[in-house]
Amino acid sequence: MLAGDLYGFQGLLSEDEAAVVHRVREFLGAEVSPIANEYWARAEFPAHLVKGFAGLGLAGREQSALLTGWVALEMARADASMATFYGVHAGLAMGSVQTCGSPEQRERWLPGMAAFDQIGAFALTEPTGGSDVAAGLRTTARREGDTWVLNGRKRWIGNATFADLIVVWARDEADDRVKGFVVPGGAPGFTATKIENKIALRIVQNADIELHDVRVPEADRLQDANSFADTATVLRQTRSGVAWQAVGVMLAAYEIALDYAKEREQFGRPIASFQLIQDLLVRMVGNVTGSLGMCVRLAQLQDAGQYRDEHSALAKAYCTTRMREVVGWARELLAGNGIVLDYDIGRFVADAEAIYSYEGTREINSLIVGRAVTGHGAFV
Repeated sequence: MLAGDLYGFQGLLSEDEAAVVHRVREFLGAEVSPIANEYWARAEFPAHLVKGFAGLGLAGREQSALLTGWVALEMARADASMATFYGVHAGLAMGSVQTCGSPEQRERWLPGMAAFDQIGAFALTEPTGGSDVAAGLRTTARREGDTWVLNGRKRWIGNATFADLIVVWARDEADDRVKGFVVPGGAPGFTATKIENKIALRIVQNADIELHDVRVPEADRLQDANSFADTATVLRQTRSGVAWQAVGVMLAAYEIALDYAKEREQFGRPIASFQLIQDLLVRMVGNVTGSLGMCVRLAQLQDAGQYRDEHSALAKAYCTTRMREVVGWARELLAGNGIVLDYDIGRFVADAEAIYSYEGTREINSLIVGRAVTGHGAFV
């Protein structure tokens, strides 16, 4: 049982699901956690771990939303960058093919992606389009016979520097509707340039993408991606995963702070015996417990087929905000030691900033919930 799971939410997993979570935790603890700071500092991706992720046998597998969420939690608890790598590949990229691809396309791409023989990326965000990408998407697609010609730019695309398959969202010049295309990483006219000087998720290989007359056969256009509503369906499915990631980061920060408080002595006593330190720890575990409870209920709604946009939007906005508080309190508890990688918490503090922003900012997700509860849209 995790130290921060005060209410025992993990007990809601079935015996088989708990065994999967244990296997994931063991792998992450043995392979990811010991090297995370080293690769984070160098802003490099540990490519040798990819087959280890494949060996977990989780990508593309039929499983409950609760198990899927708990796996995202465990990955972020070890390292938020590796959780993001997995989420982009198994969630956004594979999810696009699963949700918007034809049966033939799913059969063609998903087995290789599930085995991590082909790594996926998801190219939606643009240099001038983040929160307004639904209306402001500028990358274009022009049909010429059985071929599409793509032109435009994308930014912040995780995995893109080494991905084999990139799901590119572009606006059809003919009908002005957003469509999805699967582009090979080495396609002529396609370039991906690593974004340097990041202060968060440094292990993630985010890229600026340029598409210059990239030619994609009609067979590689996602056949059921015919408007931004279809793109939104993919995002709705993955947004809940970010809330779970936030809980994983909170748990890691709390565990680091708790262990440190028990070991660190000042004035001849462990600082865990001080009232103000205990108050910080209780605030942390309270945020963890509230956020974890929200995510568990969200998973139950998903599994029951009662899941709506505002459910995931509220969880993403709430949990990432609470995460920011927790990592800040943990850094505070560690004082000066909290700003060096040696004690791990500095990495989680920095990475939390990226999780807070991606998959919809707090403000945008708040407006999604606001529209649901008032009946009035307030986006512009």
